[in-house]
Amino acid sequence: MNLSKMCTSYTSKTIARTSSLPPLSSPASSFSPLHSKSRVFIPSKHSSFSGNSISIAKRNLSTVAASRSDDGVCSSLLQGAEPFVRNVLASMETVYLNRNPTAKAILELVRSNDDDKIFYDHFAFRTFGVNGYGIDSMASFFLDYGYTPKEELRFPAKKLRALWFSPPSTSLPDGATGVNGPLPRIFISELLVDQMSPKTQEIIRKYTEISGRGNKHAVLASVLGSLTWEKPLYSEFQQLARESEYAAWTLVNGYALNHLTISTHQLKSNLRDIKSLNQFVEKNGFKLNSEGGILKVSPDGLLLQSSTVADSVPFCFSDGVTESVPCSYIEFAERLILPQYKNLPESEVKEYHRRDGFEVGNADKIFESTSSDQLTRRAA
Repeated sequence: MNLSKMCTSYTSKTIARTSSLPPLSSPASSFSPLHSKSRVFIPSKHSSFSGNSISIAKRNLSTVAASRSDDGVCSSLLQGAEPFVRNVLASMETVYLNRNPTAKAILELVRSNDDDKIFYDHFAFRTFGVNGYGIDSMASFFLDYGYTPKEELRFPAKKLRALWFSPPSTSLPDGATGVNGPLPRIFISELLVDQMSPKTQEIIRKYTEISGRGNKHAVLASVLGSLTWEKPLYSEFQQLARESEYAAWTLVNGYALNHLTISTHQLKSNLRDIKSLNQFVEKNGFKLNSEGGILKVSPDGLLLQSSTVADSVPFCFSDGVTESVPCSYIEFAERLILPQYKNLPESEVKEYHRRDGFEVGNADKIFESTSSDQLTRRAA
């Protein structure tokens, strides 16, 4: 059986299971400790969300099935399109760095301290889970190019859910760094709009509806640094901020890159230890998110994360009011070696030997990087 027939066969079997979207297994992902108590995974067939339930399952499982490269059967869908995907990520990064001087300065500092070699752990986006503007609107691009949907995470108190996507494997030239290094994971969250107050729902629906088919061009909006809807009134921003700072952020930032994350364990210098990196960042005068402590640690102790506080930028609302609003931030993640591989020589350790995935408890606190409490807190 040739490769295309093998992929087609696998795809047809997979599509028969489109009523749910469990994590797809692979040799690499099966190493991960995916049963931590703080992680919440619920297949989409049990989802009660009416705003934008993971239509990815119906739309793109053929893509998902063909995207796995770990088993050596259905290789990456990237092939000749890899330069295009990397250019898209680079354009998102450029917009992000132009808008966020803290992130730009920290990346330059780390590069100068680590011989200009930085790998990204993940890119993160925020969305409105209504009118087709939720997770699927941004995810469709990545699914088309070989990314695989993994676990769903829920944040009941914030009325959010998220889904992360594993990148396809690629071969890297020597000296590859940044967006030209290993492709990052993608983390996309959405606000559960149907659970918000009628007033807040009305505002969000208003702007997503007047956007036309803007949800079909989420990646283009992110690359251009443009909203797909018109600028809101300041009073509408205030209404959303009172109820959900996540909602207010998304109203004025849209599909902009919410944050990118440096993979600290892949650095060369002493900064590969995230505690050392945190000290380095603070020593250089930057403020870190203190919610739940500077260092966020998963229950299994294998995923360590921290982040800066978001930059603020002036935003001119449609009624002529100009006010400062939160923009984006930069995150750091250290993924420790899984217990079963702790005796491997360091030179043999690969990314799949390390803790994969995300953690609800960590992510819940990282979300606070754009909160008013963190923005107004004095630096330590």
